[in-house]
Amino acid sequence: QVPNIVKALHKQLKEKSIKSRQGCFSLLTELANVLPGCLADHIPALVPGIVFSLSDRSSSSNMRIDTLSFLHVLLCNHQPEVFHPHIKSLLPPVVTCIGDPFYKITSEALLVTQQLVKVIRPLDKSCTFDAKPYVKDLFLGTLKRLKAADIDQEVKERAISCMGQIIYNLGDHLSTDLQPTLKIFLERLKNEITRLTTVKALTLIASSPLKIDLRPILGEGLPILASFLRKNQRALKLSTLTALDILVKNYSDSLKLTMIESVLTELPALITENDMHVSQVAITFLTTLAKVYPSCISKISCSVLAEIFQLVHSPLLQGGALNAIIDFFQALVLMKTGTTGYPELMKQLTAPVYSSGSAGASLTLHKQAYHSVAKCVAALASACPKEAPATVNQFVQDVKSPKSSPAVQVLAFLSLAEMGRTTNLSAQRELKTVILEAFASPSEEVKSAASYALGNVSVGNLKEYVPFILKEIESQPKRQYLLLHSLKEVISSSLADSLSPYVEDIWALLFKHCECTEEGTRNVVAECLGKLTLVNPAELLPRLRKQLSAGSPHARSTVVTAIKFTIADQPQPIDALLKGCIG
Repeated sequence: QVPNIVKALHKQLKEKSIKSRQGCFSLLTELANVLPGCLADHIPALVPGIVFSLSDRSSSSNMRIDTLSFLHVLLCNHQPEVFHPHIKSLLPPVVTCIGDPFYKITSEALLVTQQLVKVIRPLDKSCTFDAKPYVKDLFLGTLKRLKAADIDQEVKERAISCMGQIIYNLGDHLSTDLQPTLKIFLERLKNEITRLTTVKALTLIASSPLKIDLRPILGEGLPILASFLRKNQRALKLSTLTALDILVKNYSDSLKLTMIESVLTELPALITENDMHVSQVAITFLTTLAKVYPSCISKISCSVLAEIFQLVHSPLLQGGALNAIIDFFQALVLMKTGTTGYPELMKQLTAPVYSSGSAGASLTLHKQAYHSVAKCVAALASACPKEAPATVNQFVQDVKSPKSSPAVQVLAFLSLAEMGRTTNLSAQRELKTVILEAFASPSEEVKSAASYALGNVSVGNLKEYVPFILKEIESQPKRQYLLLHSLKEVISSSLADSLSPYVEDIWALLFKHCECTEEGTRNVVAECLGKLTLVNPAELLPRLRKQLSAGSPHARSTVVTAIKFTIADQPQPIDALLKGCIG
Protein backbone atom coordinates (compact mmCIF):
# COMPACT_ATOMS: atom_id res chain seq x y z
CA GLN A 1 0.00 0.00 0.00
CA VAL A 2 2.75 2.49 0.90
CA PRO A 3 4.05 3.12 -2.66
CA ASN A 4 0.48 3.81 -3.86
CA ILE A 5 -0.17 6.21 -0.98
CA VAL A 6 3.08 8.12 -1.62
CA LYS A 7 2.36 8.23 -5.36
CA ALA A 8 -1.06 9.77 -4.69
CA LEU A 9 0.24 12.29 -2.17
CA HIS A 10 3.46 13.37 -3.78
CA LYS A 11 1.80 15.69 -6.34
CA GLN A 12 -0.49 17.17 -3.72
CA LEU A 13 2.48 18.19 -1.57
CA LYS A 14 3.12 21.01 -4.09
CA GLU A 15 -0.55 22.09 -4.27
CA LYS A 16 -1.42 25.71 -3.51
CA SER A 17 -4.11 24.51 -1.07
CA ILE A 18 -2.68 24.56 2.43
CA LYS A 19 -5.43 22.25 3.74
CA SER A 20 -4.52 19.57 1.19
CA ARG A 21 -0.85 19.75 2.15
CA GLN A 22 -1.64 19.63 5.87
CA GLY A 23 -3.80 16.55 5.25
CA CYS A 24 -0.95 14.89 3.34
CA PHE A 25 1.57 15.53 6.14
CA SER A 26 -0.90 14.33 8.75
CA LEU A 27 -1.33 11.01 6.89
CA LEU A 28 2.42 10.63 6.29
CA THR A 29 3.16 11.34 9.98
CA GLU A 30 0.82 8.52 11.01
CA LEU A 31 2.42 6.19 8.44
CA ALA A 32 5.94 6.91 9.68
CA ASN A 33 4.85 6.38 13.30
CA VAL A 34 2.98 3.15 12.67
CA LEU A 35 5.50 1.57 10.26
CA PRO A 36 8.97 2.90 11.11
CA GLY A 37 11.21 2.75 8.05
CA CYS A 38 8.35 2.31 5.56
CA LEU A 39 9.09 5.57 3.73
CA ALA A 40 12.82 4.89 3.26
CA ASP A 41 12.48 4.25 -0.51
CA HIS A 42 10.26 7.30 -0.99
CA ILE A 43 12.41 10.01 0.60
CA PRO A 44 13.41 11.42 -2.85
CA ALA A 45 9.69 11.85 -3.68
CA LEU A 46 8.90 13.55 -0.35
CA VAL A 47 11.84 15.95 0.08
CA PRO A 48 10.74 18.48 -2.62
CA GLY A 49 7.30 18.74 -0.96
CA ILE A 50 8.87 19.29 2.49
CA VAL A 51 11.24 21.96 1.18
CA PHE A 52 8.37 23.64 -0.73
CA SER A 53 6.14 23.92 2.36
CA LEU A 54 9.00 25.27 4.49
CA SER A 55 10.19 27.84 1.92
CA ASP A 56 6.91 28.89 0.28
CA ARG A 57 6.05 32.48 1.24
CA SER A 58 2.32 31.75 1.12
CA SER A 59 2.64 28.89 3.72
CA SER A 60 0.91 29.71 6.97
CA SER A 61 2.62 29.28 10.35
CA ASN A 62 0.59 26.13 11.02
CA MET A 63 1.63 24.73 7.65
CA ARG A 64 5.30 25.14 8.56
CA ILE A 65 4.80 23.68 12.03
CA ASP A 66 3.03 20.60 10.57
CA THR A 67 5.79 20.16 8.00
CA LEU A 68 8.53 20.40 10.63
CA SER A 69 6.61 18.04 12.88
CA PHE A 70 6.41 15.45 10.06
CA LEU A 71 10.09 15.89 9.22
CA HIS A 72 10.96 15.24 12.88
CA VAL A 73 8.96 11.98 12.93
CA LEU A 74 10.49 10.98 9.58
CA LEU A 75 14.06 11.57 10.83
CA CYS A 76 13.39 9.67 14.07
CA ASN A 77 11.92 6.60 12.36
CA HIS A 78 14.35 6.01 9.49
CA GLN A 79 18.01 5.12 9.07
CA PRO A 80 20.38 8.13 8.70
CA GLU A 81 21.77 6.94 5.34
CA VAL A 82 18.49 7.47 3.47
CA PHE A 83 18.64 11.23 4.18
CA HIS A 84 22.30 11.84 3.32
CA PRO A 85 21.71 12.60 -0.41
CA HIS A 86 19.08 15.21 0.57
CA ILE A 87 20.79 17.08 3.44
CA LYS A 88 21.94 19.80 1.05
CA SER A 89 18.35 20.73 0.17
CA LEU A 90 16.73 19.96 3.59
CA LEU A 91 19.09 21.82 5.87
CA PRO A 92 18.86 25.48 4.67
CA PRO A 93 15.05 25.83 5.04
CA VAL A 94 15.18 24.20 8.51
CA VAL A 95 17.94 26.58 9.66
CA THR A 96 15.91 29.50 8.27
CA CYS A 97 12.95 28.33 10.41
CA ILE A 98 15.17 28.46 13.54
CA GLY A 99 15.38 32.21 12.91
CA ASP A 100 11.61 32.60 12.40
CA PRO A 101 10.03 35.33 14.57
CA PHE A 102 7.18 32.98 15.63
CA TYR A 103 8.36 31.00 18.68
CA LYS A 104 6.37 27.85 17.83
CA ILE A 105 8.14 27.52 14.46
CA THR A 106 11.53 28.16 16.10
CA SER A 107 10.83 25.55 18.75
CA GLU A 108 9.80 22.88 16.23
CA ALA A 109 12.77 23.74 13.98
CA LEU A 110 15.21 23.27 16.90
CA LEU A 111 13.73 19.82 17.54
CA VAL A 112 14.24 18.90 13.87
CA THR A 113 17.77 20.33 13.91
CA GLN A 114 18.67 18.21 16.94
CA GLN A 115 17.57 15.11 15.03
CA LEU A 116 19.34 16.25 11.83
CA VAL A 117 22.61 16.49 13.78
CA LYS A 118 22.28 12.81 14.73
CA VAL A 119 21.52 11.98 11.08
CA ILE A 120 24.44 13.79 9.43
CA ARG A 121 26.95 12.20 11.79
CA PRO A 122 25.69 9.13 13.64
CA LEU A 123 28.36 8.15 16.19
CA ASP A 124 27.05 4.65 16.83
CA LYS A 125 28.02 3.35 13.35
CA SER A 126 30.60 4.04 10.67
CA CYS A 127 29.44 6.64 8.20
CA THR A 128 30.98 7.97 4.99
CA PHE A 129 28.87 11.14 4.80
CA ASP A 130 30.90 14.34 5.22
CA ALA A 131 29.13 16.56 7.76
CA LYS A 132 31.76 19.30 7.77
CA PRO A 133 30.16 21.65 5.18
CA TYR A 134 26.96 21.84 7.28
CA VAL A 135 28.42 22.37 10.74
CA LYS A 136 28.75 26.14 10.51
CA ASP A 137 25.12 26.76 9.47
CA LEU A 138 23.74 24.41 12.12
CA PHE A 139 25.96 25.88 14.82
CA LEU A 140 25.35 29.56 14.06
CA GLY A 141 21.57 29.12 13.65
CA THR A 142 21.34 27.38 17.06
CA LEU A 143 23.86 29.68 18.77
CA LYS A 144 21.77 32.74 17.95
CA ARG A 145 18.83 31.19 19.82
CA LEU A 146 21.03 29.94 22.65
CA LYS A 147 22.35 33.46 23.30
CA ALA A 148 18.99 35.27 23.10
CA ALA A 149 17.73 36.15 26.57
CA ASP A 150 14.16 37.25 25.91
CA ILE A 151 12.75 34.20 24.15
CA ASP A 152 10.04 31.72 25.08
CA GLN A 153 10.84 29.09 27.77
CA GLU A 154 10.37 26.16 25.37
CA VAL A 155 12.69 27.76 22.80
CA LYS A 156 15.34 28.33 25.50
CA GLU A 157 15.20 24.69 26.54
CA ARG A 158 15.25 23.32 23.00
CA ALA A 159 18.14 25.61 22.01
CA ILE A 160 20.15 24.20 24.95
CA SER A 161 19.26 20.59 24.05
CA CYS A 162 20.02 21.19 20.37
CA MET A 163 23.41 22.77 21.10
CA GLY A 164 24.17 19.89 23.47
CA GLN A 165 23.52 17.48 20.59
CA ILE A 166 25.68 19.55 18.20
CA ILE A 167 28.62 19.43 20.64
CA TYR A 168 28.05 15.70 21.30
CA ASN A 169 28.07 14.76 17.58
CA LEU A 170 30.15 17.52 16.00
CA GLY A 171 32.22 19.00 18.85
CA ASP A 172 35.51 18.15 17.12
CA HIS A 173 34.53 20.43 14.18
CA LEU A 174 33.82 23.49 16.33
CA SER A 175 37.48 24.40 17.11
CA THR A 176 37.56 27.90 18.71
CA ASP A 177 33.77 28.15 18.97
CA LEU A 178 33.57 25.30 21.48
CA GLN A 179 34.84 26.99 24.66
CA PRO A 180 32.73 30.19 24.40
CA THR A 181 29.65 27.97 23.87
CA LEU A 182 30.44 25.89 26.96
CA LYS A 183 30.71 29.16 28.91
CA ILE A 184 27.12 29.93 27.84
CA PHE A 185 26.10 26.55 29.26
CA LEU A 186 27.72 27.57 32.53
CA GLU A 187 25.55 30.73 32.57
CA ARG A 188 22.43 28.69 31.83
CA LEU A 189 23.37 26.37 34.71
CA LYS A 190 23.13 29.31 37.11
CA ASN A 191 19.62 30.20 35.93
CA GLU A 192 16.79 28.49 37.82
CA ILE A 193 14.58 28.27 34.71
CA THR A 194 17.16 26.61 32.44
CA ARG A 195 19.30 24.63 34.88
CA LEU A 196 17.58 21.23 34.54
CA THR A 197 17.77 21.22 30.73
CA THR A 198 21.41 22.35 30.93
CA VAL A 199 22.31 19.52 33.32
CA LYS A 200 20.83 17.02 30.84
CA ALA A 201 22.72 18.64 27.93
CA LEU A 202 26.02 18.51 29.88
CA THR A 203 25.38 14.83 30.69
CA LEU A 204 25.04 14.17 26.96
CA ILE A 205 28.19 16.14 26.10
CA ALA A 206 30.21 14.40 28.84
CA SER A 207 29.22 10.99 27.45
CA SER A 208 30.33 11.86 23.89
CA PRO A 209 32.83 9.42 22.35
CA LEU A 210 34.56 12.53 20.89
CA LYS A 211 35.95 13.26 24.41
CA ILE A 212 34.93 16.93 24.41
CA ASP A 213 37.30 19.09 26.49
CA LEU A 214 35.20 20.27 29.46
CA ARG A 215 38.11 21.32 31.70
CA PRO A 216 37.53 25.10 31.35
CA ILE A 217 34.04 24.82 32.92
CA LEU A 218 34.55 22.01 35.46
CA GLY A 219 36.16 24.19 38.16
CA GLU A 220 33.14 26.48 38.33
CA GLY A 221 30.56 23.93 37.19
CA LEU A 222 31.08 21.15 39.73
CA PRO A 223 30.26 23.21 42.87
CA ILE A 224 27.10 24.45 41.10
CA LEU A 225 26.11 20.84 40.36
CA ALA A 226 26.89 19.91 43.99
CA SER A 227 24.53 22.66 45.20
CA PHE A 228 21.70 21.17 43.08
CA LEU A 229 21.79 18.04 45.26
CA ARG A 230 20.41 20.18 48.10
CA LYS A 231 17.44 21.50 46.11
CA ASN A 232 13.90 20.24 46.57
CA GLN A 233 13.37 19.60 42.86
CA ARG A 234 13.55 15.79 42.55
CA ALA A 235 14.12 15.70 38.76
CA LEU A 236 17.07 18.09 39.20
CA LYS A 237 18.66 15.87 41.87
CA LEU A 238 18.34 12.76 39.71
CA SER A 239 19.69 14.43 36.55
CA THR A 240 22.57 16.00 38.52
CA LEU A 241 23.59 12.63 40.00
CA THR A 242 23.60 11.12 36.50
CA ALA A 243 25.69 14.05 35.20
CA LEU A 244 28.20 13.75 38.06
CA ASP A 245 28.48 10.00 37.50
CA ILE A 246 29.40 10.49 33.82
CA LEU A 247 31.84 13.31 34.65
CA VAL A 248 33.67 11.18 37.23
CA LYS A 249 33.81 8.20 34.84
CA ASN A 250 35.05 10.16 31.81
CA TYR A 251 36.91 13.16 33.27
CA SER A 252 38.53 11.81 36.45
CA ASP A 253 41.97 13.09 35.35
CA SER A 254 40.61 16.67 35.08
CA LEU A 255 38.82 16.77 38.46
CA LYS A 256 40.59 17.96 41.58
CA LEU A 257 39.91 16.26 44.90
CA THR A 258 38.58 19.52 46.37
CA MET A 259 35.92 19.57 43.63
CA ILE A 260 34.91 16.00 44.47
CA GLU A 261 34.73 16.76 48.19
CA SER A 262 32.17 19.52 47.60
CA VAL A 263 29.95 16.85 46.02
CA LEU A 264 30.63 14.16 48.64
CA THR A 265 29.30 16.19 51.57
CA GLU A 266 25.87 16.34 49.88
CA LEU A 267 25.48 12.59 49.35
CA PRO A 268 24.60 11.10 52.78
CA ALA A 269 21.42 13.21 52.96
CA LEU A 270 20.19 11.71 49.66
CA ILE A 271 20.26 8.13 50.94
CA THR A 272 16.94 7.58 52.69
CA GLU A 273 14.04 5.15 52.47
CA ASN A 274 11.74 8.12 51.79
CA ASP A 275 12.90 8.09 48.16
CA MET A 276 14.34 4.79 47.02
CA HIS A 277 15.04 5.90 43.46
CA VAL A 278 17.11 8.93 44.46
CA SER A 279 18.91 6.66 46.96
CA GLN A 280 19.62 4.14 44.20
CA VAL A 281 21.11 6.73 41.83
CA ALA A 282 23.16 8.27 44.67
CA ILE A 283 24.56 4.84 45.65
CA THR A 284 25.38 4.04 42.01
CA PHE A 285 27.35 7.31 41.91
CA LEU A 286 29.11 6.37 45.18
CA THR A 287 30.14 3.06 43.57
CA THR A 288 31.72 4.98 40.68
CA LEU A 289 33.54 7.21 43.20
CA ALA A 290 34.76 4.18 45.17
CA LYS A 291 36.35 2.79 41.99
CA VAL A 292 37.85 6.09 40.77
CA TYR A 293 38.66 7.97 44.00
CA PRO A 294 38.96 5.38 46.80
CA SER A 295 40.71 7.88 49.09
CA CYS A 296 37.70 10.24 48.99
CA ILE A 297 35.20 7.55 49.91
CA SER A 298 37.09 6.59 53.07
CA LYS A 299 36.53 10.16 54.33
CA ILE A 300 32.76 9.91 54.23
CA SER A 301 32.35 6.15 54.58
CA CYS A 302 31.04 6.43 58.16
CA SER A 303 28.18 8.82 57.42
CA VAL A 304 27.29 7.13 54.12
CA LEU A 305 27.47 3.60 55.53
CA ALA A 306 25.21 4.50 58.46
CA GLU A 307 22.51 5.55 55.96
CA ILE A 308 23.09 2.55 53.69
CA PHE A 309 22.82 0.06 56.56
CA GLN A 310 19.55 1.69 57.55
CA LEU A 311 18.31 1.06 54.02
CA VAL A 312 19.49 -2.57 54.06
CA HIS A 313 17.53 -3.14 57.27
CA SER A 314 14.43 -1.39 55.87
CA PRO A 315 11.38 -3.42 54.79
CA LEU A 316 11.08 -1.20 51.68
CA LEU A 317 14.38 -2.15 50.05
CA GLN A 318 14.22 -4.25 46.88
CA GLY A 319 15.04 -4.34 43.15
CA GLY A 320 17.27 -1.64 41.70
CA ALA A 321 18.17 0.02 45.00
CA LEU A 322 19.23 -3.31 46.53
CA ASN A 323 21.37 -4.13 43.46
CA ALA A 324 23.00 -0.69 43.71
CA ILE A 325 23.89 -1.36 47.37
CA ILE A 326 25.31 -4.79 46.49
CA ASP A 327 27.55 -3.22 43.79
CA PHE A 328 28.65 -0.54 46.27
CA PHE A 329 29.61 -3.06 48.96
CA GLN A 330 31.63 -5.07 46.44
CA ALA A 331 33.48 -1.93 45.29
CA LEU A 332 34.00 -0.86 48.91
CA VAL A 333 35.43 -4.15 50.18
CA LEU A 334 37.91 -4.25 47.27
CA MET A 335 39.30 -0.84 48.36
CA LYS A 336 40.88 -2.70 51.31
CA THR A 337 40.86 0.23 53.75
CA GLY A 338 40.57 -0.45 57.48
CA THR A 339 37.06 0.85 58.06
CA THR A 340 35.55 -0.82 55.01
CA GLY A 341 37.21 -4.23 55.18
CA TYR A 342 35.36 -7.56 54.95
CA PRO A 343 35.05 -8.25 58.73
CA GLU A 344 33.87 -4.70 59.51
CA LEU A 345 31.20 -4.62 56.79
CA MET A 346 30.03 -8.14 57.67
CA LYS A 347 29.75 -7.20 61.34
CA GLN A 348 27.73 -4.04 60.66
CA LEU A 349 25.45 -5.82 58.20
CA THR A 350 24.47 -8.56 60.63
CA ALA A 351 24.65 -6.60 63.91
CA PRO A 352 20.89 -5.94 64.35
CA VAL A 353 20.21 -9.69 64.07
CA TYR A 354 23.02 -10.93 66.33
CA SER A 355 22.28 -8.37 69.02
CA SER A 356 18.63 -9.42 69.18
CA GLY A 357 19.02 -11.41 72.40
CA SER A 358 17.63 -14.70 73.64
CA ALA A 359 16.88 -17.87 71.75
CA GLY A 360 13.16 -17.44 72.20
CA ALA A 361 12.98 -14.02 70.56
CA SER A 362 11.00 -13.68 67.32
CA LEU A 363 12.38 -11.98 64.21
CA THR A 364 13.77 -8.55 65.08
CA LEU A 365 13.74 -7.05 61.58
CA HIS A 366 11.10 -7.17 58.89
CA LYS A 367 11.19 -10.41 56.85
CA GLN A 368 12.30 -8.55 53.71
CA ALA A 369 15.34 -7.14 55.54
CA TYR A 370 16.70 -10.66 56.20
CA HIS A 371 16.68 -11.34 52.44
CA SER A 372 18.42 -8.00 51.78
CA VAL A 373 21.12 -8.66 54.39
CA ALA A 374 21.65 -12.19 53.05
CA LYS A 375 22.11 -10.91 49.48
CA CYS A 376 24.66 -8.34 50.70
CA VAL A 377 26.51 -11.02 52.73
CA ALA A 378 26.72 -13.25 49.64
CA ALA A 379 27.96 -10.31 47.52
CA LEU A 380 30.77 -9.58 50.00
CA ALA A 381 31.70 -13.27 50.12
CA SER A 382 31.87 -13.50 46.31
CA ALA A 383 34.08 -10.37 46.21
CA CYS A 384 36.43 -11.93 48.82
CA PRO A 385 36.58 -15.66 47.95
CA LYS A 386 39.35 -16.32 50.52
CA GLU A 387 37.06 -15.18 53.34
CA ALA A 388 34.00 -17.10 52.14
CA PRO A 389 34.67 -20.62 53.57
CA ALA A 390 35.06 -19.26 57.13
CA THR A 391 31.81 -17.30 56.74
CA VAL A 392 29.94 -20.39 55.47
CA ASN A 393 31.31 -22.38 58.41
CA GLN A 394 30.21 -19.69 60.85
CA PHE A 395 26.65 -19.78 59.50
CA VAL A 396 26.52 -23.60 59.75
CA GLN A 397 27.64 -23.36 63.38
CA ASP A 398 25.01 -20.65 64.04
CA VAL A 399 22.29 -22.93 62.71
CA LYS A 400 23.48 -25.90 64.79
CA SER A 401 23.85 -23.99 68.04
CA PRO A 402 20.90 -24.40 70.43
CA LYS A 403 21.72 -20.92 71.77
CA SER A 404 20.97 -19.22 68.42
CA SER A 405 17.77 -17.21 68.25
CA PRO A 406 15.32 -17.90 65.37
CA ALA A 407 16.41 -14.57 63.88
CA VAL A 408 20.07 -15.69 63.74
CA GLN A 409 19.07 -19.06 62.25
CA VAL A 410 16.87 -17.44 59.60
CA LEU A 411 19.67 -15.07 58.56
CA ALA A 412 22.18 -17.95 58.49
CA PHE A 413 19.95 -20.09 56.25
CA LEU A 414 19.11 -17.22 53.89
CA SER A 415 22.81 -16.28 53.62
CA LEU A 416 23.76 -19.92 52.92
CA ALA A 417 21.03 -19.93 50.24
CA GLU A 418 22.38 -16.81 48.52
CA MET A 419 25.99 -18.06 48.67
CA GLY A 420 25.09 -21.61 47.65
CA ARG A 421 23.19 -20.50 44.57
CA THR A 422 26.41 -19.41 42.85
CA THR A 423 29.04 -21.47 44.74
CA ASN A 424 29.34 -25.22 45.25
CA LEU A 425 29.13 -25.74 49.03
CA SER A 426 29.81 -29.51 48.91
CA ALA A 427 32.88 -28.98 51.16
CA GLN A 428 30.36 -28.52 54.00
CA ARG A 429 29.65 -32.19 54.65
CA GLU A 430 27.08 -31.60 57.41
CA LEU A 431 24.99 -29.04 55.52
CA LYS A 432 22.25 -31.50 54.42
CA THR A 433 21.81 -32.87 57.92
CA VAL A 434 21.69 -29.41 59.46
CA ILE A 435 19.01 -28.26 56.99
CA LEU A 436 16.86 -31.36 57.44
CA GLU A 437 17.06 -31.08 61.24
CA ALA A 438 15.80 -27.49 60.96
CA PHE A 439 12.66 -28.80 59.22
CA ALA A 440 11.60 -29.92 62.72
CA SER A 441 12.13 -26.46 64.25
CA PRO A 442 9.21 -25.02 66.27
CA SER A 443 9.63 -21.73 64.35
CA GLU A 444 7.78 -21.48 61.00
CA GLU A 445 10.25 -18.80 59.82
CA VAL A 446 13.22 -21.10 60.45
CA LYS A 447 11.55 -24.02 58.62
CA SER A 448 10.74 -21.80 55.63
CA ALA A 449 14.32 -20.38 55.52
CA ALA A 450 15.79 -23.92 55.72
CA SER A 451 13.59 -25.04 52.81
CA TYR A 452 14.70 -21.98 50.79
CA ALA A 453 18.34 -22.74 51.66
CA LEU A 454 18.09 -26.38 50.54
CA GLY A 455 16.66 -25.33 47.17
CA ASN A 456 19.26 -22.64 46.50
CA VAL A 457 22.25 -24.65 47.72
CA SER A 458 21.07 -27.34 45.25
CA VAL A 459 21.28 -24.85 42.36
CA GLY A 460 25.03 -24.57 42.99
CA ASN A 461 25.44 -28.37 42.97
CA LEU A 462 22.58 -30.02 41.05
CA LYS A 463 24.39 -33.33 40.58
CA GLU A 464 24.53 -34.04 44.32
CA TYR A 465 21.39 -32.33 45.58
CA VAL A 466 18.58 -32.98 43.05
CA PRO A 467 18.61 -36.80 43.53
CA PHE A 468 18.84 -36.17 47.30
CA ILE A 469 15.73 -33.90 47.33
CA LEU A 470 13.73 -36.34 45.15
CA LYS A 471 14.66 -39.24 47.44
CA GLU A 472 13.67 -37.26 50.55
CA ILE A 473 10.29 -36.26 49.03
CA GLU A 474 9.54 -39.98 48.47
CA SER A 475 10.70 -41.16 51.89
CA GLN A 476 9.58 -38.27 54.16
CA PRO A 477 5.84 -37.64 53.79
CA LYS A 478 5.78 -35.33 56.83
CA ARG A 479 8.41 -33.02 55.33
CA GLN A 480 6.99 -33.21 51.83
CA TYR A 481 5.58 -29.67 51.77
CA LEU A 482 8.92 -28.06 52.74
CA LEU A 483 10.89 -30.31 50.37
CA LEU A 484 8.56 -29.42 47.47
CA HIS A 485 9.24 -25.75 48.22
CA SER A 486 12.97 -26.53 47.97
CA LEU A 487 12.35 -28.24 44.62
CA LYS A 488 10.42 -25.15 43.45
CA GLU A 489 13.52 -23.02 44.22
CA VAL A 490 15.71 -25.44 42.24
CA ILE A 491 13.42 -25.24 39.19
CA SER A 492 12.97 -21.44 39.42
CA SER A 493 16.66 -20.55 39.84
CA SER A 494 18.49 -23.11 37.64
CA LEU A 495 19.41 -22.60 34.00
CA ALA A 496 17.31 -24.70 31.61
CA ASP A 497 20.35 -26.51 30.15
CA SER A 498 21.75 -27.57 33.52
CA LEU A 499 18.33 -28.78 34.71
CA SER A 500 17.44 -30.81 31.60
CA PRO A 501 19.10 -34.13 32.72
CA TYR A 502 16.75 -34.22 35.74
CA VAL A 503 13.50 -33.16 34.04
CA GLU A 504 12.08 -36.67 33.56
CA ASP A 505 12.66 -37.72 37.18
CA ILE A 506 11.18 -34.48 38.54
CA TRP A 507 8.20 -34.67 36.15
CA ALA A 508 7.36 -38.25 37.21
CA LEU A 509 7.61 -37.36 40.91
CA LEU A 510 5.40 -34.28 40.57
CA PHE A 511 2.63 -36.24 38.83
CA LYS A 512 2.73 -38.77 41.66
CA HIS A 513 1.79 -35.96 44.04
CA CYS A 514 -0.66 -33.95 41.95
CA GLU A 515 -3.64 -35.81 43.44
CA CYS A 516 -2.63 -35.07 47.04
CA THR A 517 -5.62 -34.25 49.25
CA GLU A 518 -3.74 -31.31 50.84
CA GLU A 519 -4.47 -28.19 48.75
CA GLY A 520 -1.29 -26.34 49.84
CA THR A 521 0.86 -29.23 48.59
CA ARG A 522 -1.05 -29.39 45.29
CA ASN A 523 -0.44 -25.67 44.73
CA VAL A 524 3.34 -26.09 45.18
CA VAL A 525 3.26 -29.12 42.84
CA ALA A 526 1.38 -26.99 40.27
CA GLU A 527 3.95 -24.19 40.50
CA CYS A 528 6.79 -26.70 40.08
CA LEU A 529 5.05 -28.24 37.03
CA GLY A 530 4.40 -24.87 35.40
CA LYS A 531 7.97 -23.66 35.87
CA LEU A 532 9.41 -27.03 34.80
CA THR A 533 7.38 -26.83 31.56
CA LEU A 534 9.32 -23.64 30.71
CA VAL A 535 12.56 -25.69 30.58
CA ASN A 536 11.41 -27.47 27.39
CA PRO A 537 7.99 -26.09 26.38
CA ALA A 538 7.78 -27.78 22.95
CA GLU A 539 7.90 -31.24 24.55
CA LEU A 540 6.40 -30.67 28.00
CA LEU A 541 3.40 -28.43 27.25
CA PRO A 542 1.60 -31.11 25.13
CA ARG A 543 2.26 -33.62 27.93
CA LEU A 544 0.79 -31.21 30.47
CA ARG A 545 -2.31 -30.74 28.29
CA LYS A 546 -2.77 -34.48 28.02
CA GLN A 547 -3.17 -34.67 31.80
CA LEU A 548 -6.30 -32.48 31.56
CA SER A 549 -8.20 -35.64 30.70
CA ALA A 550 -7.05 -37.35 33.93
CA GLY A 551 -9.80 -39.05 35.97
CA SER A 552 -9.11 -37.24 39.26
CA PRO A 553 -10.53 -33.70 39.65
CA HIS A 554 -7.55 -32.89 41.93
CA ALA A 555 -5.10 -33.82 39.16
CA ARG A 556 -7.00 -31.73 36.58
CA SER A 557 -7.13 -28.67 38.85
CA THR A 558 -3.37 -29.01 39.51
CA VAL A 559 -2.70 -28.96 35.73
CA VAL A 560 -4.90 -25.88 35.24
CA THR A 561 -3.05 -24.11 38.08
CA ALA A 562 0.28 -25.20 36.53
CA ILE A 563 -0.62 -23.41 33.28
CA LYS A 564 -0.92 -20.18 35.29
CA PHE A 565 2.78 -20.46 36.20
CA THR A 566 3.86 -20.81 32.55
CA ILE A 567 2.60 -17.27 31.86
CA ALA A 568 5.19 -14.59 32.65
CA ASP A 569 5.17 -10.82 32.22
CA GLN A 570 8.29 -11.00 30.02
CA PRO A 571 8.30 -12.59 26.52
CA GLN A 572 9.13 -16.32 26.70
CA PRO A 573 9.65 -19.07 24.07
CA ILE A 574 6.47 -20.76 25.37
CA ASP A 575 4.24 -17.78 24.42
CA ALA A 576 3.65 -18.91 20.83
CA LEU A 577 2.74 -22.44 22.03
CA LEU A 578 0.37 -21.12 24.71
CA LYS A 579 -1.68 -19.30 22.06
CA GLY A 580 -2.84 -22.68 20.76
CA CYS A 581 -3.85 -23.89 24.24
CA ILE A 582 -5.68 -20.95 25.72
CA GLY A 583 -8.95 -19.52 24.51
